[in-house]
Amino acid sequence: MAERFSCALASRLLGEPRYGTASQARRWLLVEQPGPWGTDAVVQSRLPSQVAVRLRAVARAAGARLLVIRRPGRSAPTRRTCFAVVSTGGIRHVERFIVDHPADLLGIDWSPLRGFAPVGGEVVDHPLYLVCTNGSHDTCCARFGRPVARALEEALGDRVWEASHYGGDRFAGNLVCLPDGIYYGGVDAGQALGLVERHQAGRVDLDHYRGRSFLPFVAQAAEHFVREERGLTHVDDVAVQRVDAMDGGRFRVGVVTSAGEVIAATVECSEAIDPQQLTCRSSSEEHPPRYRLVALS
Repeated sequence: MAERFSCALASRLLGEPRYGTASQARRWLLVEQPGPWGTDAVVQSRLPSQVAVRLRAVARAAGARLLVIRRPGRSAPTRRTCFAVVSTGGIRHVERFIVDHPADLLGIDWSPLRGFAPVGGEVVDHPLYLVCTNGSHDTCCARFGRPVARALEEALGDRVWEASHYGGDRFAGNLVCLPDGIYYGGVDAGQALGLVERHQAGRVDLDHYRGRSFLPFVAQAAEHFVREERGLTHVDDVAVQRVDAMDGGRFRVGVVTSAGEVIAATVECSEAIDPQQLTCRSSSEEHPPRYRLVALS
């Protein structure tokens, strides 16, 4: 019998670049919901359907990415832990809310989140690590994500959460570091703790780096190229200032480094030459974007 297709293994065999692939989000609303999740985890879980629909509307109004989260393994909390997170170039913070039921979140005024302001929760002064394990969305998320979540949970406890899908099935195991908005992909259980320890020391692992969630894709790619060319690995070594479209699928991305160097990166965006199946569930092949550094000046 033929081996079942794995989009993550196929991507690794292709040597597909991971940079420039972090799904974009500057605000996050994370709601603890244990138990099984469906393809659309927010509405296909054990959340009451009306609560799920209203939470989605609340998150949309606040401009936030809504995810459901759960503790690694089987958990049955008597109360629910939820987080509001802001991830931007200049403003980053995490707030925690502990409620009896997710419906209690509907009584909170989330409108300050749209302006990147605190909502009134308990301030959390440590990072959160989200590992996508939504196997109903894509089997690779569970196959590669769950071992990563278990490995990290053993070392970091309640800083680690399994999360519903946040983009990039084929880059599983996927890890998001909040509030920095840093995405990593292709992470294995044996690598995870070392990667997180480097992150906690303020260092970016460029081999697994997908980008920062508050940047457009082409800016993520430009940031990666500048880091690689200049050997800049601190989390805040590179700040994107502007992105200007040019002719021929090229972009001029202005960045400034922590040393004050102002750099213009010219990046070309084109489609991958060879088509590939981007998810395990997909019935067709696509040509994902590829980014090439043309020049630094």
